[in-house]
Amino acid sequence: MNVLIVDDNQASADLLQELLVLQDHTARCTYTGQGALDAAAQEAFDVALVDLTLPDFPGTVVAQRLRNEAGDKPRLIVAISGYAETEAVGASGLFDHHLQKPIDFGDLDRILAAAA
Repeated sequence: MNVLIVDDNQASADLLQELLVLQDHTARCTYTGQGALDAAAQEAFDVALVDLTLPDFPGTVVAQRLRNEAGDKPRLIVAISGYAETEAVGASGLFDHHLQKPIDFGDLDRILAAAA
């Protein structure tokens, strides 16, 4: 799978990218919402892991724009945050899943396997 990681915590995003590559996925990191939109305009991603608190605009805005501008790509958008799911995602319907930080890699593996 081709995964877009959007997180302003660069160390965390880079580590997640390394883990995904070790599991035979391709992954690209961006650290801002605009960076995510630019990456999605250049490349089709199967999955986007989007932090909800980014320095330029909220992850919900990123998710909405990915859904509107990318057609059917990415197929799956996962919220990642330090907040509980109900606080973070609410009734937005923009995200297919929510992973609370620190990310449980077993949960991430199950989400990616189901999407494959």
